[in-house]
Amino acid sequence: MSKSKDIAELFEQYVMKTYAPSATLTSGSGCKVRDPDGMTYLDFTAGIAVQNVGHCHPKVVEAIQTQAATLMHCSNLFYNANQALLAQRLSKLSLNGKCFFANSGAEANEAMIKLARLWGKDAGKFEVVTMQNSFHGRTLATCAATGQSKIQDGYDPLPIGFSYAEFNNLDSVKAAINDRTVAVMVEAVQGEGGIIPAEESFMVGIRKLCDEKGLLMLCDEIQCGMGRTGKWFGWQNFPIKPDAFTLAKALGGGFPVGALVATSELAANFTPGKHASTFGGNPLACAAALAVIEAIEEEAMVKSAEENGKLLMAGLNCYVDQYEQVQAVRGLGLMVGLVVEGQAKEVVDTCRDMGLLLCCAGEHVVRFVPPLNVKEGDLEEAMEMVSDALEQLFGSEEEE
Repeated sequence: MSKSKDIAELFEQYVMKTYAPSATLTSGSGCKVRDPDGMTYLDFTAGIAVQNVGHCHPKVVEAIQTQAATLMHCSNLFYNANQALLAQRLSKLSLNGKCFFANSGAEANEAMIKLARLWGKDAGKFEVVTMQNSFHGRTLATCAATGQSKIQDGYDPLPIGFSYAEFNNLDSVKAAINDRTVAVMVEAVQGEGGIIPAEESFMVGIRKLCDEKGLLMLCDEIQCGMGRTGKWFGWQNFPIKPDAFTLAKALGGGFPVGALVATSELAANFTPGKHASTFGGNPLACAAALAVIEAIEEEAMVKSAEENGKLLMAGLNCYVDQYEQVQAVRGLGLMVGLVVEGQAKEVVDTCRDMGLLLCCAGEHVVRFVPPLNVKEGDLEEAMEMVSDALEQLFGSEEEE
């Protein structure tokens, strides 16, 4: 009997079906993961852009083990050095402001929305303009902020206070702003929306518009942050600075942690009792995040993301000319989407059977988000499997 099958059956019996898992993973290192039956996969999902430094990076593992044996949790009723050090590192990498720590991206975005509302309350401003096809989380408020009806379906009544504009269309953003608007919230690269990078004129235009209207510019860096786009944070690809941004996913190298980073002026709106988190910023999570930052710096992974991203996109672009069903390649750094005609899941499933793990970003986009330190040999091996998969799916029609 397959151990993978045994685990899958146990999972189906006792775990709520909010996902549809396709493989059983029990161990991993670097860019590779293994199932309990001995199958090894190249992992180009990286835990959905979480394992930016790869699976079980020695520095992160050591930091977690050491801290777990020292002090895992003490609550925010007391100071802990790791939280202060992490806040310092993130602030100096970005806005020279202050941080609030949570446990996930959705919580970080909730905190950012609440902070914006506190900032605008005296002027009667509370509404946040977000983008169509955006994704900001699964809580009720972040569902409402997400510009996708499929994420919101079934959860009415959703919290009020959100309006939606067209991504990369500044006129649409202008039209969505009214007297109640407090902020514009945007991703530098729409991840779940299909790996769509923001245009520089759009990001610059939003910053200028917010300055003119007295609004906040908020950036969701949950998926595109921590070096993924070839910069520490996606917004750094543009000549702008937001008033606040959020992090999660890759921040903890696999350990759950989220962060809100804001300018000192904006951060001052949070005072004791206005917002809180029992587990947020605990010593263990912060130790993991500090180790992630050190690993990225020591191994120059931000630069690697930029260079490896160019190699990956160049390799995938070959298939645009080769197959009519492969329509485009888009992305930034190592956040890359292959746009296909029909169901992207067919490509994902075929690649998995060959030993390459990918995931979808919408119905028609295959998402490539490998670790930032992926080796060139692993990229070449992945391209071989993608080539074989596309040949299997589309080759016969091409030959006709």
